[in-house]
Amino acid sequence: MADRGHEENRQHPHSAQGLLHMAIEAGAGSATPDQMEQMSEERRRWLQEAMNSAFAGQADEVQQIKECLQELNTVTSDEDGGGRKKRALELLAYLCENLDNASDFCKLGGMELLLNRYLSCPEAELCWRAADLIGICSQNVPFVQECALCLGAINKLLQLLDQDSSEQVRIKALFAISCLVREQEAGLAEFVKMDGFSVLMRAMQSDVEKLKIKSAFLLQNLLFSHPEQKDALRSMGMIQQLVSLLRTEHGPFHEHVLSALCSMVSEFPVGIDECRALELGFEELLKERCQLIQKKEEFQEELEYCERLLKICFQDIPDDYGMDR
Repeated sequence: MADRGHEENRQHPHSAQGLLHMAIEAGAGSATPDQMEQMSEERRRWLQEAMNSAFAGQADEVQQIKECLQELNTVTSDEDGGGRKKRALELLAYLCENLDNASDFCKLGGMELLLNRYLSCPEAELCWRAADLIGICSQNVPFVQECALCLGAINKLLQLLDQDSSEQVRIKALFAISCLVREQEAGLAEFVKMDGFSVLMRAMQSDVEKLKIKSAFLLQNLLFSHPEQKDALRSMGMIQQLVSLLRTEHGPFHEHVLSALCSMVSEFPVGIDECRALELGFEELLKERCQLIQKKEEFQEELEYCERLLKICFQDIPDDYGMDR
């Protein structure tokens, strides 16, 4: 899934002294304390204006976050109340792409508000915007991730992914889950505890193409980063279910399923053994797929995955392999 990227941390320093050093170094190379003392009055005024501008911008963003939270905390019955809340969530999504703002949002009680009120909101647009904001805030910010996990975010998001009637809510819930479990050991542990892999498999079996692709992508990523999960996934029948997905109508989704299968069998002899089971018919399926797509440029990555699986699973099989079984 193409998750949202992050802007760099704020370019201005976090203190007036820091900004003073930065401005001096930018204008005249490194500066000693004596040089700082000897600055001209004109340059001092310029630096003061720069500092005022920088930190006024920082304060302004925090104030905007507070105002948005105030709107989200307000119970409204007027016709435009829902519209104002959507706009507040949209502005927060923009502001919280900045890592500092994401932390400030969480410290001001924003994460608790999203999880306890807006994820269960009956209005789909408010719900998916809340899930999206959880993901945006959580990306690469351990403090926010820990806060979300302590508030039971994984369980609530998995329920939305598995059961909500809105496609967009399910897609954004998956995005938030991904931000909380990738490169996050505590998040992955909670995901596994809540049977997240089963939810992920059901998402891959849905009729929503985007959801299927993003679910398969997350599975592949987790398998690559956490090979210790392979045996548990094999025990729950993941290989057979992935192969069965390849027998559905051919489409872009299959590339990601094959990628997940490559991760599943890589350096995992028990998984390779399952792929060789005659009743699965996997070798024949792979050869048929190669014939189907070999002259189609748009499916070259899928073809490479098929060829890799054939090499890993079916090259140099002993003649009496089937008898031994």
